[in-house]
This record gives sequence, structure tokens and C-alpha cells, in this order.
Amino acid sequence: MRQMSKQEFLLGLRKGLAGLSQEDIEERLNFYSEMIDDRIDEGLSEEAAVSEIGNVDDIVSQIIADMPITKLAKERIKPKRRLKVWEIILLALGSPIWLSLLIAAFAVIASLYISLWAMIISLWAVFVSVAGCSLGAIASGIGFTFNGNGLTGVAMIGVGVVCAGLSVFLFYGCKAATKGILILTKKLALGVKSCFIKKGEV
Repeated sequence: MRQMSKQEFLLGLRKGLAGLSQEDIEERLNFYSEMIDDRIDEGLSEEAAVSEIGNVDDIVSQIIADMPITKLAKERIKPKRRLKVWEIILLALGSPIWLSLLIAAFAVIASLYISLWAMIISLWAVFVSVAGCSLGAIASGIGFTFNGNGLTGVAMIGVGVVCAGLSVFLFYGCKAATKGILILTKKLALGVKSCFIKKGEV
């Protein structure tokens, strides 16, 4: 990977954050500029200092992920200039359309998010049920055995052992699925936030 100079790094960062407010952009540029300068003061070359900071795209993604979506949306829809009368009238007349589309988009995203986590809750509910069945079956099997119903008791214990084995597999499956959904929802949130970031020209 080609090493970047401090100027190239800051230009790339400015371009990646073009959708943010000028105040936020300057704040982050100053922050990373000082970080690079500190490393240069410690004896690193400019390129090595920049390389140690990290990849520009990764930094941009992290900044977007940490920023509230309400702030991104507010900056995106904020007019860059004073609106003319006819523009205000057009916005007012078109509000039933764009407002409906906005609500629909929000509803789709919210329903997708809820559906994903409902699936995870269902999987964990199955795990708890199977684990509970294993304990209940083993306890019942022991009870049947002590009451003289040895064959029934052994069968119940066998069912309990099978359920216990299944519950182990279900536990690791639910754990992996939960981790996957966490990553997916994080990427979904980042994707939604990225819609408010317009890649600008430097």
C-alpha cells in the first residue's frame, strides 16, 4: 500500500467527511493533524506517522458510526442558502409526497431491525425450551425409576440426554447468530448514516 503524506491524508479525510458540517470537519481535521504532528515530534517520518494513524476509509467509517443519525440528517437537510419564496411553496406542496416516502423508509428500516431481533429472541426461546425439557425429562426419568417404572424411567432419561445434547448445539448456534446479527445491524446503521454523507470534491 502506498504511503500517504500528511496533506494527502487530511485531503482524503476532508473528502470522506464532506457531508458533515464545516465545524465538525475542521474539528476532526485538527485532531488528526495534531496526532500526526505528535508522532513526527517523537521521531517518525511524516509517511510513517500517517501510516500509524490508520486507513482514511476506516477512520471515516468510525467517525460516521459514532455520530448520531439525527445530527447527520439535520446537516443533510439544512439549506446551504436562504430559500426563495417559490422554493418554500414547492416544498410545502410536495410535503405530502416526500414526508410519506420518509415515513415509509423509516418503517421499512425499523421493521427489518425488529424482525432480525425477533428471530434472535425466538432462537434463544427454543434453546431455553429444549434445555428445560432436558432437565424435566431427566428429573421425571429418575422419579419413574425410583417408583418402579424402570423402562419408562430409562426412556425419559434418554430423551433428557438427547435434549441436553441438542441444547448445547443450540446454545452455540444462538450465540453465533446473535453475534452475526449484531454485526449486521451495525453495518445497517452505518449504511443508513452513510446515505447522509455526500462524497464531496476536494
